[in-house]
Amino acid sequence: MSSSSLDRSLDFLEISGQFKLGALVTESSHPVTANLSEVAKGDVAAALNLLFQADEDVLNTYREFVQSGRATAIAATVGAAIKSGGRIFFTGCGSTGRLSILLDSIWRDFWKPQGNSRGNEALAKDKSEPPRAGCYEDFENRTFSVMAGGDYALIKSVEGFEDFTAFGRKQINDLGVSAKDVVFAITEGGETSFVIGTAWAGVDAGAKVYFVYNNPDDILCQHVARSREVIQDARIEKINLTTGPMSITGSTRMQATSIQLCVLLTVLEMVARELLGQPAAAAPADFLTQLEALFKNLRSPELLAALAKMVALEESVYRGTHKNSYFADRLGIDVLTDTTERSPTYCTPPFRKFDDDKAAESWAFLFLPDDWTDNAWHNILKRKPRCVEWTRSEIVALVEEAKVERTLEIVERIKADGLMRYKIGSNGIKYRSLVFKDSAIAVTTTKEKASARQFQLKQLAIAKANKAHTGLIYFGRQLPAELVAAVELSVLVSVPETALLLDGVTRVAVKLVMNALSTCTMVRLGRVMGNYMVWVVPSNLKLIDRATRYITKLTALNYEAANALLFDIIEYVEPRMKADQAYPPVVGMAVLRAKENLTNEQAEQRLKLNAAA
Repeated sequence: MSSSSLDRSLDFLEISGQFKLGALVTESSHPVTANLSEVAKGDVAAALNLLFQADEDVLNTYREFVQSGRATAIAATVGAAIKSGGRIFFTGCGSTGRLSILLDSIWRDFWKPQGNSRGNEALAKDKSEPPRAGCYEDFENRTFSVMAGGDYALIKSVEGFEDFTAFGRKQINDLGVSAKDVVFAITEGGETSFVIGTAWAGVDAGAKVYFVYNNPDDILCQHVARSREVIQDARIEKINLTTGPMSITGSTRMQATSIQLCVLLTVLEMVARELLGQPAAAAPADFLTQLEALFKNLRSPELLAALAKMVALEESVYRGTHKNSYFADRLGIDVLTDTTERSPTYCTPPFRKFDDDKAAESWAFLFLPDDWTDNAWHNILKRKPRCVEWTRSEIVALVEEAKVERTLEIVERIKADGLMRYKIGSNGIKYRSLVFKDSAIAVTTTKEKASARQFQLKQLAIAKANKAHTGLIYFGRQLPAELVAAVELSVLVSVPETALLLDGVTRVAVKLVMNALSTCTMVRLGRVMGNYMVWVVPSNLKLIDRATRYITKLTALNYEAANALLFDIIEYVEPRMKADQAYPPVVGMAVLRAKENLTNEQAEQRLKLNAAA
């Protein structure tokens, strides 16, 4: 081991007590999916059924939330803030950061100032109060998302941002959080430093702060000091949404953010109804009824069989070193969230910038119908992208001197011009043309615009002409004949008809189905052992702890020795990690090195041979 990697390990071990999170429920193995990788080898539909069975923890926790009646008081607080000129902040990092952006996008889309906006139509039909000039735009701009690393992190995790409380404070303070506002600080584990920083900034500003999390209070208070401080502070209202273990161990992009999506969409639904002068009290029960129907549909043999074929399609594409492109519009933000989360969870190549020919080709990508990338990003976010643009002096005030240059380098990379290099608009398709054995998959819904539908049909036709595979995932009541005729494989996800203004059950359905599709595909590709994500990318302190724990579980090493080995391997693959090039799984390499006394080079070669076999 090199002296530099050993020094990095010792530095981590010195503070590791703050990030040893193995005792948390969200870090434990779900009993339903304990043998997921073995089941998936023989029966993909059965493996998908296990994932949806584990997801029923979400339904059970949501039912408890509805029965508690808490949604009414929370919605009343949010509605009163908006009526008084206040704003709503959703803050998070990683998967909760993407959830924050999704919630912001859904709200803004409903109120967007266009003639065909359902929010405007509903307001215009409300005869109790004439529409007020400018009120649509006003409501649209009342939500804000604060993701660790800014909107750039929607595409790719930003190194280290979630580990700093000060970064969370600064990002939300940069947006001027005030006493008129409401802050939902969302953290799956309940321990993320960045999110806790946003909560304290909200408290300091006099805002109403809700702390939304997924682990039992007693466990968090016992093991994590920063969580205990928040939970025991009476100024912060807690929304504990513990569902139990994740279906993929530690992967809180699964049930943890799913229940958070259900609950927070319910609150926003109630607020929207109140602002339109409509009865809001029945919204939680309406949402629950439709969610129960959705869960029955998800485990139907017909859907499981069709989705299993889609898993087989994506598996064959990736196994053959080919690429997949999704084409979406209304559900673009939902698809993007799942697609980009695959990289840190399963060590797949992240989205590639259009002009970076040294980075590995992205396994999956997303394109929207917008002609230009800046329009596409505005379409995804329903606002202008908001990236971190800190100056050197601002960074100096945030981090110790030894970390200034590295932090400045990171911030330079994640500014808005960097985000625009990910060409998700139709003008980016020429940089990723689909060819023989690639795949094109349209993800769409009943409420899609006609122009978006034509865009998808055009791209599917081009893919078919180039002998690429074609597929469709449709959320609605009945498959459109024109789309079915354009693809080899179609999946109908039957979503119950609903009067929900924000169409929340559809958004939950998209999340659950895309999560199951991507997870099962990665399981089939060997990136999960049992239900452990052994290809996890240790990109922050929490994930370094998780990777270390996995190594101890799979070898005879103690925590300290496993961590030293981990950092030695990180140093070996780090140049490729930073360049977005393909690299081997650090946990897998560590296990081979520990068990067979191999060098890094030998362990990497052994993994290549195993994958080929």
